[in-house]
Amino acid sequence: MTKKTDGGITLVADNRPARHHYHIEDSVEAGLSLQGTEVKSLREGKANIKESYAEIRDGEAWLINAHIPEFSHGNIFNHEPRRPRKLLLHRREIDKLGGYVQKRGYTLVPLRLYFNSKGIAKLALGLGKGKKQHDKREDEKKRDWEREKSRLLKEMG
Repeated sequence: MTKKTDGGITLVADNRPARHHYHIEDSVEAGLSLQGTEVKSLREGKANIKESYAEIRDGEAWLINAHIPEFSHGNIFNHEPRRPRKLLLHRREIDKLGGYVQKRGYTLVPLRLYFNSKGIAKLALGLGKGKKQHDKREDEKKRDWEREKSRLLKEMG
């Protein structure tokens, strides 16, 4: 099932490896153009956005390779699980994101798929720059040190 968080947001899918592989510099909330059985499947809490990405094609934003499984009680009109889905963004946002992707080499990475407080499916889209291997090791060292420091402070008093 989906997890309820503060603010009335119901989390469906989280892309935790994205923050490990990319420096996320900016994030945008986008709507999704979905079919009925896709929404029902999302309400069951079934989705995977770990291997997915977004791209700008012909002035429109698309979510590619996101896996929303077929609805269990669907009929012959069930959806295709990995079909490209249109992202609903303002023209200014699409142009801005497209400029970053084209000129500066950024990547559009899906971070979270959730239902907002009104029950509308939304996608948090991050503007990321790929990390090098040494950056990943440095982040891991920082995380280990923070954990060790908190443990030492806890033992000391």
